[in-house]
Amino acid sequence: MKNGRSARILLVEDEVLIARALGFNLEQEGYEVCSTGSGREALSLFAERPFDLIILDIMLEDLDGFEVVRRIRQSDPKVPVIMLTARAAPEDRVRGLELRADDYVVKPFHLREMLLRVRRMLERAEWYAGEGASQGPTAVGPWPVDFEGLQGEGPRGTFQLTVLEARLLRTLIAAPNRVFSRRELLEEVWDYHSGVETRTVDNFIVRLRKHFEEEPEQPRHFISLRGRGYMYVP
Repeated sequence: MKNGRSARILLVEDEVLIARALGFNLEQEGYEVCSTGSGREALSLFAERPFDLIILDIMLEDLDGFEVVRRIRQSDPKVPVIMLTARAAPEDRVRGLELRADDYVVKPFHLREMLLRVRRMLERAEWYAGEGASQGPTAVGPWPVDFEGLQGEGPRGTFQLTVLEARLLRTLIAAPNRVFSRRELLEEVWDYHSGVETRTVDNFIVRLRKHFEEEPEQPRHFISLRGRGYMYVP
């Protein structure tokens, strides 16, 4: 981190072997790791001290990961959250991303890929906290966006943006009417390259539509083109 300290990660995982292995490897990468298997304890830890990234299992005994991320987002829209779970059903993935998690990794996972996701997520968050947020307010159609404050207005009122929502939005509106493939957006926004497959982009587009579109099911600004990708229309 720019202030000289190691990035601090909150690892919330109740499978002991996974928690130990992942925690050890994160520490080997130079991160400071705080680990717990309890959703309630995770919320207490989060309230007590700042974290740069949260890795959050869904299937916790006392308070599931969906509820944990929901409560975290009520107080902090900026901290990156990666959901780590054995639940691969599409509806679980969608629910996690609708609750504004930034990524969703299904067990069993490839360790090197997981470490890459962590590193890229931290790099993007740090970049945005520095020069990345310097752009002044702009708009999506009639709706204003404050990128520095991570706030926007839409047909359903004022809302907070996560860092990755803001990065995706800026990428799209900086090039109106340009078609971006999913792969291009993964590389530009998440910095994921070949070998990493995810449908995260689709779910983030859905989130932007819910923020800004009068009728999210019939979007006017965030358009999908079958087989090609997405584009922003002013």
